[in-house]
Amino acid sequence: MARKKFTANFKAQVALEVLKNESTLAEMANKHGVHPSQLKEWKTILVREAEKLFAQKNTVQDDKSEYIAALERKAGQQAVKLDFLKKNYAAYQGKIG
Repeated sequence: MARKKFTANFKAQVALEVLKNESTLAEMANKHGVHPSQLKEWKTILVREAEKLFAQKNTVQDDKSEYIAALERKAGQQAVKLDFLKKNYAAYQGKIG
């Protein structure tokens, strides 16, 4: 008999249902056609990996902060260059004309 393959979405939904404890593992296993030990494994994975989901959000925010800081530094450098050119343009025009 071939093994059943379940989508990640199905596993997540069933694991969330197991976390809610609305019925016993045996009832949920029968309802979804999955062995109770498989449900326990999916629940364990969900609980263990949930922390990583929230940690990734902070990592993305840190990356964005670094990117924004780099852009602000670049904008500051461009402003200095523009000020230099503005100040020296008049002197350059005086030498030519």
